[in-house]
Amino acid sequence: MKHRPVRGRKALDATVKGLSVTAALTGIFFLGWILAVVIARGASALGWNFFTRLPVPPGIAGGGLANAILGTLMITGLATAIGVPIGLLSGIYLAEFGRTTRLGSTVRFVVNVLVGIPSIIVGLFVYTVLVLPVGHFSGYAGAVALAVIMLPVVARTSEDMLTLVPNALRESALALGAPRFKVTLGVVFRGARAGLLTGVLLAVARVSGETAPLLFTSLNSPYWPDLSKATPNLTVSVFNYAMSPYPDWQKAAWGASLLIALGVLGLTLVTRLLVRERKRT
Repeated sequence: MKHRPVRGRKALDATVKGLSVTAALTGIFFLGWILAVVIARGASALGWNFFTRLPVPPGIAGGGLANAILGTLMITGLATAIGVPIGLLSGIYLAEFGRTTRLGSTVRFVVNVLVGIPSIIVGLFVYTVLVLPVGHFSGYAGAVALAVIMLPVVARTSEDMLTLVPNALRESALALGAPRFKVTLGVVFRGARAGLLTGVLLAVARVSGETAPLLFTSLNSPYWPDLSKATPNLTVSVFNYAMSPYPDWQKAAWGASLLIALGVLGLTLVTRLLVRERKRT
């Protein structure tokens, strides 16, 4: 075995550590910069009217984005109701029943592919399947598009979290005569509940800032949300308002951007706290 000088190894170790710290600080710097700019430009737009009133034409003071806020909550909530159960069931199958089966390997491959598919392609697919046949945009189509994006994230996280539960717990419960579904729901799920909730929150945060799928599916509207028609939402509102030449609309776009950033940041912090709590337990 070739002898390597201690000084050279220490120099290489210091170099790698320095590059790693530099890369981490660079990411933190740009994140802080983005947050600082969004807060500085968007804080002044947030107010009572912003959260309670409908949009107004350019040049008229007092408008808000209450419809887009409510529409975003409705679309995201429906997407969560669709994507999370399917993702959890997929994760259960992959972790508990399909670890070594051919079908399990196929499902795992499909889930991995879905994770990497660009969201705009998902939006175009849902547009072709749900929007074109009925002839109009709808919040339901937007929720389906977001659910398709959420599904693989929840499935992969659920599989990983359930796999981390020791097999001794499963074997002990089965040895006591408990049915397999009760073992899964009452023992395995309880042991991985923090990780499963973390996966759900990560999936919600993943779709909270998506614009491209909603451009193809729910589009936007200046009225109160109706999921059977074109539905207002924050991300498309930011896209439309930021591209406009009107200063008051641009200001509203910064306010909506700040609201989205704070929502994603809040979900991320909650996820980190859950992960920390899980490690302690």
